[in-house]
Amino acid sequence: MSLTCVAGLGVSGTAVARVLAERGERVVVVEAAAGERQLAAATELSGLGVETRFGEMAVPEGATRLVTTGWAPHHPLIAAARDAGVEVVGEVELAWRLRPAQAAPWLALTGTNGKTTAVRMLTSMLLAAGRKALAVGNVGVPVVRAVAEPYDVLAVELSSFQLHWSSTLAPHSAAILNIAPDHLDWHGSLPEYAAAKARVYERAGTVIFNADDPAATRLAAPYPGAVGFTLRVPRGGQLGVVEDLLVDRAFVADPVDAAEELATLADIRPFAPHNVANALAAAALARSFGVPAEAVRQGLRDFVPDPHRLFHVDRIGEVDYVDDSKATNPHAAAAALTSYTSIVWVAGGQLKGADVDDLVRQAAPRLRGAVLLGADRGRIAEAIARHAPNVPLVDIADRETGAMDRVVTEAARLASPGDTVLLSPAGASLDMFAGYPARGEAFAHAVRELRARRERGH
Repeated sequence: MSLTCVAGLGVSGTAVARVLAERGERVVVVEAAAGERQLAAATELSGLGVETRFGEMAVPEGATRLVTTGWAPHHPLIAAARDAGVEVVGEVELAWRLRPAQAAPWLALTGTNGKTTAVRMLTSMLLAAGRKALAVGNVGVPVVRAVAEPYDVLAVELSSFQLHWSSTLAPHSAAILNIAPDHLDWHGSLPEYAAAKARVYERAGTVIFNADDPAATRLAAPYPGAVGFTLRVPRGGQLGVVEDLLVDRAFVADPVDAAEELATLADIRPFAPHNVANALAAAALARSFGVPAEAVRQGLRDFVPDPHRLFHVDRIGEVDYVDDSKATNPHAAAAALTSYTSIVWVAGGQLKGADVDDLVRQAAPRLRGAVLLGADRGRIAEAIARHAPNVPLVDIADRETGAMDRVVTEAARLASPGDTVLLSPAGASLDMFAGYPARGEAFAHAVRELRARRERGH
C-alpha cells in the first residue's frame, strides 16, 4: 500500500488526512507545531490510523506522494520530497483527482483581492437560480471534503499557493479578478506570482478576466474567446456598466447587437468600485453556467458581506469608522482608499515584501491624517513623508494588541466632521494579532470604547 505524507495539521491538512484515511490509504502527517489545536487534531486522526510526527521535518520512508496545504517550494520538507522524487501536490489538486464520476463542475476564481467576496456573490447567484451550490477552497470549506458530495456546482476560490501546486485542474469556467504584488516572499517575484494565478486558465472551458486590469488582461490574451468584465460600457463579448446598470454582452444570443440587464448598482453592497468588479466577475461565472439574469440580481440582493470588508462600525461626532482589516496588501488598501474622499488612515502590519509608494502617492490627496502600527509601519511612514509630507502622522510603537485603543483615540483626534477613520492596513496582521479578523475586532472594540467615553463626557 502506498504512503502519502501530508504537510501540516491546518484545516486543509486535517481534511486531506481524514479523506485519504477514510479511503483506506496509509497517511503520515508532518507538523512543526505541537500546540493544543494540533495535538487535538492528531488525536482525532489517530482513530483513523493516521500517524502524526511533530517537529520532524523529514519525508517518511516509503512515501510516494506529499500533499501540501500552502507550504512554500523552498520549505525544507518540500525540497526534500522533490529531491527524493516524491510527487508534491496541493490539496486542491488532490481534490480534483479524487472527484467521482459525474462530479460537480467547478467555477473557479482567483486574484489578489476580492476573491472571497466574489465567490460568495457567485454562490448566492447560483442558489438564487435553484442550483445546489457551495463555496469552497480558500474561502473556508476544503475542496477535498466537498468533491464527493452531490452538489450541482462548486464555487471555488483559489489562492496563488493552491494554484502553484495544481497541474490538472479543468474548471468549467475560470476568472481572474486582478493581479498586484502580494506574497512575493513566498513566490520569489511578481512574474512567478502571476504565473501561479494564470494556471487557473490552462484547462478552463471559459476564460473570464478583468479588462480594466492590465496584468489580468495579459494573462487572458492567449485564450481566444476570453470574456472580459469592465467598469466601463461593455463591448461585444464583455460584461460591464451602462449608467447605473450591470449589463451582459457576452452570454447573450447576439453579443454584437444585444445586451441583457443583470442588476443595478444599488443591488451591490457595500457599494464601492472594486465591489462592482467583484459582482461583474461573479455574474460572468454564473452566466457561463446558464444562470438567468433575474437570479444574478436576486443573488446580489441576497448576498450578505463578510465582516472586515469596508464594514461601517459606527459614526461618532460626524466621523465614520470603517473596518477594512481584510485589506492585507497595498492593492486591497488602494481599493478601499478610493472609496472615501477624506480619510484618517489606520495602516501597518507585515507588508510581505510589497512596495507602498504607489499606494501612498495615489491616496495622498484624500489623506487628512494617518495612524501607523505594526512591524512595517516605518516603511509606510517613509512613503508618506515622500508623497504626503503635510499629512499629520502618529506612530504607535506599542506592539501589544491593546495598542488599538490608542490607535483609535489618536485617529479620532486627527479626524474632523465629514472624515472617515479607515482601518485598511495594507499589511498582514500576524505580527500583532491572531489574524485579520482579530485585528478588525480590536478596532471595532476600540471604537465602541471611544463612543462610551464620549457619552460619559470624557
